[in-house]
Amino acid sequence: MSTEVRQIVHQRSHGAAAAGLVLVDGRARLKELRQEGSAKVLLPHVGGAVPEMVFLNTSGGLASGDRLSYRLDLGPGVRAVATTQTAERAYRATGSPAEVAAEVRVGAGGWLDWLPQETILFDGARLDRRTRIELGEGAGCLLLETVILGRAAMGETVARVALSDLRLISRAGRPVFMERLRLDDATLGRGAAVLGTARAFASVVLVDARAEDRLGAVRAVAGEPGVDWAASAFSGKLVVRAMAADAFHLRRQVMRLLVALRDGPLPRVWQN
Repeated sequence: MSTEVRQIVHQRSHGAAAAGLVLVDGRARLKELRQEGSAKVLLPHVGGAVPEMVFLNTSGGLASGDRLSYRLDLGPGVRAVATTQTAERAYRATGSPAEVAAEVRVGAGGWLDWLPQETILFDGARLDRRTRIELGEGAGCLLLETVILGRAAMGETVARVALSDLRLISRAGRPVFMERLRLDDATLGRGAAVLGTARAFASVVLVDARAEDRLGAVRAVAGEPGVDWAASAFSGKLVVRAMAADAFHLRRQVMRLLVALRDGPLPRVWQN
């Protein structure tokens, strides 16, 4: 009797979503909308003074070999906000990492708030992510990234992880801000030299000609209990780093920072 060994092939999630806005009679109008697979983009408030766009992954999370692509193109003078519907989850990977790529272009004189909600890494997660923002002449942006290592309320701990995260903001092809984060098993074991007891960390980056003038506003809203933070401003950039043992307190701090830097309310999906 022959013994047949079958290899289990898991279904992978692939998706791509793209949107483009142009300025018509002083208001942003939709120029392009494309969606395929598990990646979607919702436009609940396009046409207002500052339209909001919500990207989402309908697969429910990221697993080994999944691939997502988001693209956003803002024409000259367009101001917009882009976020995600909820926190993205990266689950244990048994093979290649999940891949997420975001490509953004902001035309001359435009502005983008790129404010995704948190990324939650589960034990054994493997994620390769790239966020690239190209700014035109006189354009600016506010960029947020928040990572949570497991759900503390569920008693989850993360001992194994592989995160490669690149964030690049450029103007006329030249880097204005670049950050590459690599987090792995060895990194997690370095204790106080890296994250210490923190389970959640965030970066907020403002690129604007007057960014250095906003440092006082940032310091005025800092001070959430249990959150360690630092801020610096130089050469048309303001950078804030924050980390905490509890994701709830980190989110409260990040929300106050964003309100101070945006001079307005958070996207509506953040307030649900």
